[in-house]
Amino acid sequence: MKEKIKRIAEEFRYFIKSLLDVMFVGGRWFYVWMSCLTVLALTGFAGYVIQIQEGLVVTNMREQVSWGFYISNFTFFVGVAAAAVLLVIPAYLYHFRAIKKITALGELLAVTAVSMAIMFVFVDLGRPDRVWHMTPFPGTLNFPGSILAWDMIVLNAYLFLNLIIAAYLGNRRYYGKEPKRRFIIPLILLSIPLAISVHTVTAFVYNGMAARPFWNASILAPRFLASAFCSGPALMIIIFQVLRKQMDFRIEDSAIFKLAEIIAYAMAINLFLMLAEIYKEYYSNTLHLSPMKYLYEGLHGHNELVPWIWTAIIFNVTGFILFLVPGTRKNFITLNIGCVLIITGIWIEKGMGLIIPGFIPDTLGEIYEYMPSVTEVMISAGILAAGAMIYTLLVRAVIALDTGRVRHPGTPLTFYDEDRL
Repeated sequence: MKEKIKRIAEEFRYFIKSLLDVMFVGGRWFYVWMSCLTVLALTGFAGYVIQIQEGLVVTNMREQVSWGFYISNFTFFVGVAAAAVLLVIPAYLYHFRAIKKITALGELLAVTAVSMAIMFVFVDLGRPDRVWHMTPFPGTLNFPGSILAWDMIVLNAYLFLNLIIAAYLGNRRYYGKEPKRRFIIPLILLSIPLAISVHTVTAFVYNGMAARPFWNASILAPRFLASAFCSGPALMIIIFQVLRKQMDFRIEDSAIFKLAEIIAYAMAINLFLMLAEIYKEYYSNTLHLSPMKYLYEGLHGHNELVPWIWTAIIFNVTGFILFLVPGTRKNFITLNIGCVLIITGIWIEKGMGLIIPGFIPDTLGEIYEYMPSVTEVMISAGILAAGAMIYTLLVRAVIALDTGRVRHPGTPLTFYDEDRL
């Protein structure tokens, strides 16, 4: 027994050392990239220290607009996380070989996106000690009465599920074995409704507020999902191209083009639902039109968000056209332009274009125009940098496991032959 424990401990030490070697040791551009991210992350931490010392008054959030840049980014990254399901469904349920190879990369993007979403909620709380009120035992989690409690539960469940799937796939590659379908398929099937629930419950946080007519729309959850299936795959397409160029990791064009095709369908649905909501509000022409009017054309001389939302619409429509036409969808120049346009457009639409108008005008009719402060931008940039660092390190580990650079000593290199997949 002692010999067996000693052997397992030695194998584990070898495994960890091999992973650390590939995660933290790289070329010049790797160190430049990580150094820049470290500076940004430390800058964000410095901004957070200032916020802790001074309070949320260093932000531009006030009683009239109590959610701002942090919750805007939270909403966007929840959508990015939910989009990982677009890889696991064709890979394991329909055996799409080209996508199956990159499933773990999508799972890790979901893990990173959820981690960043949770960090944005954390900094939005103001004081760190308030986290205890959200935990079941030290504090009092208002479950099932609070939809915020539901949101926290599904976010953490989705985070751990994706970690389990990625860890299992990595473990099987390390030992040179194929994933067991009786284990992985139930997890994949569970991830589908959970991915939908993650963004649906987030939408319910908003549209359950009857006093906020801008959010109180039954199509908000479908719009959230449609936009998520645009921004998430668009970000994946850019990341996959960088990985196969910088890390010599084979990702087939067919996988990228399939994601681009999904984006075209999802953006069509997203634009349709947006037009349906605009029609409903403008045609009814009630007092509930005020938030939407403020967003799209300005209200009583207040129009700071108007350039934002029209920029988002132009970007989304242009990106949709680029992805709809097969010629531009399969041309990497126009494909990448479309990805950047869609990521930016959805980020504005689901961020500043969704959160802020919900508070304007407030319940007393007062208009307070919100724009993020320097501190908010610093902290947000720090969280984005931390997320990029996490994803970079995780991806380096996954690619090393997938290609056999990190493998069990008894696993033959022939197992990692591309032709056998």
